[in-house]
Formats: sequence, structure tokens, C-alpha cells
Amino acid sequence: MAYEIKQDGKFKFIEEGQGEPIMFLHGLFGGLSNFAHLVEHFRKTNKVVVPTLPLLDLDLLHTSVGGLQKFVNKFIEHRKYENIHLMGNSLGGHVALVHTLKNPSKIRSLILTGSSGLFENGMGDTYPKRGDKEYIRNKTALTFYDPALATDDLVNEVFEITNNRLKVIKIIALAKSAIRNNLGEELNQIKQPTCLIWGNNDTITPPFVGKEFNRLLPNSELHFIDKCGHAPMMEVPEEFNRILDGFLAKLSTPAATV
Repeated sequence: MAYEIKQDGKFKFIEEGQGEPIMFLHGLFGGLSNFAHLVEHFRKTNKVVVPTLPLLDLDLLHTSVGGLQKFVNKFIEHRKYENIHLMGNSLGGHVALVHTLKNPSKIRSLILTGSSGLFENGMGDTYPKRGDKEYIRNKTALTFYDPALATDDLVNEVFEITNNRLKVIKIIALAKSAIRNNLGEELNQIKQPTCLIWGNNDTITPPFVGKEFNRLLPNSELHFIDKCGHAPMMEVPEEFNRILDGFLAKLSTPAATV
């Protein structure tokens, strides 16, 4: 990505633009580059913040959804962000939900896309033998409606992670933590306006998951995008940005006050 990665203490992040902060949280195999199109678009109207989540850098005891949420909270406190529009994809959505439940005061709105927290198909029932690159390629392709988006660079990145024993242990720990940390009974406590943007062809958190989030989150709206998988902000960024623009515009009118 062409943007400078800033460092402030232990935190690495992108921060571009001015205005109300909009913060993007990536998923289990994600990174800052997942949000390239969104950074470029929203930096014109908002302060765009993308922290690097320490998915594989926490000690094993804190390698969990809760551990990541605590990291995000420390980052927000350290940088003194207020009135945040908090967006998360996949595991990042799960972290955003837990953060909003625990620290609602600084969160103005939530945006979830392919979020875990209710149900997900992870890497499947089997975990790859180390060195099985074709397995990784096929699994990475399942993230997208168009398998061509599973580029060699992306596959190599995931392959490198899964070829390291300690990293694999941490990935499994995070995946198990996400499954255990089911938020179904708590979501009605979230009062922030919430925008759900879901791929109609998501096989990891299928469309029924988006509908269930919509049912359980009292102040939510649901948008489906056709020919789109688990990462709409990567696969159809223009449509994603259009939906998010509309959601944020509604929040800026007095009628949206809750």
C-alpha cells in the first residue's frame, strides 16, 4: 500500500485524512492492504485509521478475541480517538462487536462485513499438512466469489503463516476463541447504528449469518452484494464504498439521532 505505516509506541497503523475517525479492523489472514480502496476513498471525508492487529504477536494466553479487543482499546485510548465509526471484516468484525459491548462510549457506529461472532466456516474440518500449498490456494480462493482474487502474493502470505508451527497454533487458538465467543445473547445491548454489508456468495459467514445479525442488532440495516464472497471491501470496493457512504450520510442528519 502506498500509505505510510506510522508507529506510535507499540502500535503500527495507517492514519490518513481529517474528520470523524473511521477505523478498519482486518481478519485472521488479513492485513492493512485489504482496505486500500477504502482508505483512498474515505480519507477525503474522514480520518481513516487502520491498525495492524497483533494476531500472531500476542502471547498464547492472550491470543483470543478478548486479547485483540484489549489491544484495540489500548490503541484507541493511546491515540485519543472519539466518535469512531468502527468497521471490521471477519474476525475484525468480531473484535469490533466485543469492543462496542465493553467500551460503547467512543463508538458512534458499527460496520460489519462477513463478521464472525455468530457462526463461521473457518479453514474447514481439516487443517492442512504443513507444506501443502495447493490446499492453501484452494482455501484462500474460497474467500472470494472470483477465485482469481486469490493471487500468488496472497496465497504465499497465507502459506508462510501456516508453514510455521507456532503461528499455526496461534491461528487455531484465535479460531477456537471466535467459535467459543458467541455473541448471540449480547447483541441486543448494542444500540449504535450498525451497517451490515454481506456478500451473497459468502461461504465462510453465509448470507443467513448477515440476516441473523440484522435480527439481533436492534439498530441495524443489512445490504447484500451479488457475486461477492467473504471480503466485499476487497472484491467489490466501489459498491462497498457506495453503501457505506449512504450509511454515514444518514448519520450526519438530525433525523438519525438515537
